[in-house]
Amino acid sequence: MKQKIDLRKLPPLNALKGFEAAMRRQSVREAADELCLTHPAISYQIQLLETDLGVELFAREGRRIVPTAEGERFYPFVREALETLIEGAETLRRARADTPLRVQTYVTCSVRWLARRMPAFSEAHPEVNVMLSTCSSEWDFDESLADVGLVYSETAPAPAFFWLPLFDYRLYPVCAPALRAQLGERPQPADLMALPLVSLYSATRDWDVWFESAQVAHAARSRIVVDTLAVALEIALEGRAIALANGPFAEEDLRAGRLVRPLAHELKCPGGWGVICRQEKREEPRVRAFLEWIAREARASSPA
Repeated sequence: MKQKIDLRKLPPLNALKGFEAAMRRQSVREAADELCLTHPAISYQIQLLETDLGVELFAREGRRIVPTAEGERFYPFVREALETLIEGAETLRRARADTPLRVQTYVTCSVRWLARRMPAFSEAHPEVNVMLSTCSSEWDFDESLADVGLVYSETAPAPAFFWLPLFDYRLYPVCAPALRAQLGERPQPADLMALPLVSLYSATRDWDVWFESAQVAHAARSRIVVDTLAVALEIALEGRAIALANGPFAEEDLRAGRLVRPLAHELKCPGGWGVICRQEKREEPRVRAFLEWIAREARASSPA
C-alpha cells in the first residue's frame, strides 16, 4: 500500500500558476496578461503563497518585482511539479485521442449515405479516429457498443439521451427510368401494382400503408422481399422492380438520373432519422465535432 500524502502541507495549488508566470516573466502585469487574469488577482495569488509558506517570494524595486532567495529556491520545485502534471494529463489525452469514436448505424445508412461521407470528416478532423459499426437487424442505439448512433426512432428517446433529428421518414417509390417508361405519361398510384415491387421483410406493410395513403385498395400480389433498403435500391437500379425509399438514401441516384420518382405521392411516417448519444458525452470534443459535422452534412444533402 502506498504511503498517504499529507495534503495539509500542500500550498494553494491554483496560486502556483500565478507564481510560476510571475517568476518567468519577472512581471505581475505580464503574468496577468498571460493567464487572462487581472493584475490584483496575480498579486493576491502570490500573497496567498507567501502567507502559507511564511516567506517573501518577491521584493519590489520601484515598479518591478525581483525574486527573493526563497522565491528562487522554490521556483524549480513549482516548475517541475506543473510540468509533471501537464505530462500526465497529456498522456491521458493522447490515449483518449487514440481511442476510436464508435459510430453505430444500419447497413443501408452506412452504405448509401454515411460511409461515403466519413473520409470528409476524417480530413476535417484528423485527430479523431472513427470506427463505423453497421447492423441490419438491431434498431435500438446500444451505448455499450457505440459513442454515437445514426438511427431511426419513431419517438424521442429518454431524457438521458441527446437526440438531434436529421431526416424525416418519408416513403416514396423509386425506379429506373426504363421501368418508369412502362407506366405511361401520367401514372396513378394504382398503376404501380402492374409492375414488380420490392419490399423489406422488416417493413412488409410499407407498400400497404403507402397505397392506403394514396386511397388505393392494394390487392395482395407477389413481391420481392429483401433484408435491407440498400438491396432494394440495387434491384431498383437494375430496372427489376419499384422500391419504396425513405430518408436521403436514394437522393444521389435521383439527382444523377439513375433513379426517378414515377409519381409525386409520398407518405410521411412517425419519427425520423437522427443522431443520438448519452447526454454526458455530448460535450466531449470528439462527439461534439461529429455532431456538428453530421448536422451540416444532413442540411447539405436534404432531399430535394
